[in-house]
Amino acid sequence: MNEFPPIECKSLSKVYRGIRGEQVVAFHDISLQIQRGEFVTLIGPSGCGKTSLLYMLAGFETKTSGDMLVDGKGIKGPGSDRAVVFQEYALFPWLNLRRNIEYGPRERRVPQAEMQVSVDGMLRTVGLEAAAMRYPHELSAGMRQRAALARVLVNEPKILLMDEPFAALDAQTRLSLQRELSRLSEAMNLTVLFITHSVEEAVLLGDRVLVMTARPGRIFADVPVSFARPRDPTDHEFNDCRRAIEDLLKQATNPSVGEYAC
Repeated sequence: MNEFPPIECKSLSKVYRGIRGEQVVAFHDISLQIQRGEFVTLIGPSGCGKTSLLYMLAGFETKTSGDMLVDGKGIKGPGSDRAVVFQEYALFPWLNLRRNIEYGPRERRVPQAEMQVSVDGMLRTVGLEAAAMRYPHELSAGMRQRAALARVLVNEPKILLMDEPFAALDAQTRLSLQRELSRLSEAMNLTVLFITHSVEEAVLLGDRVLVMTARPGRIFADVPVSFARPRDPTDHEFNDCRRAIEDLLKQATNPSVGEYAC
């Protein structure tokens, strides 16, 4: 029996109505597959439709034409199989960290004993056991993003959709969370689509890097990143790949698609 890819888009397009009534094409004719357990990073100029694509896969927005499938089935709205992590931490300020992480299991009516075991395990996984009773305003930016990640992972999603989750963090905290996410995604066999504006971050995390053109966005190049993890941004192989993708970004308005592999 053939297994469907967790994420598949076929000739997918999105058109918005502008403020003057005009049509605005966010992206056009996007076709892609993301396989189970694959970590795919998505990069492109501002306004090329990256976030619109992610929101459509999350079920927050509808398509204009084409197909978008999760496990071979059309997306009709948000689902527990897909979790979204935003740049903003999306924590409830009136709940402490433990209660924030418990929110999803409580909504799903998970039994108390089972919920406690899973929440305790997730707190250990993200290194926040000692902060369990603190409120979001008492946490550092990095701790808040760890908490936001824990809050979605405790629900055991199959797919993780991430919209520049580390963009607002300082360099040291960002690198720490990048490594943590890479470890967790592999350990939990998560299928990840990760939007970023950082070429270095795209290469550090991705099994593949998708490069989009300016609006209307299209997939300009699909770059496999085959060298082993953990990846060192100072390594020559890493920097060769980074430069190749930077070059692709510069070419992204050219209709001819280059083929690169790192």
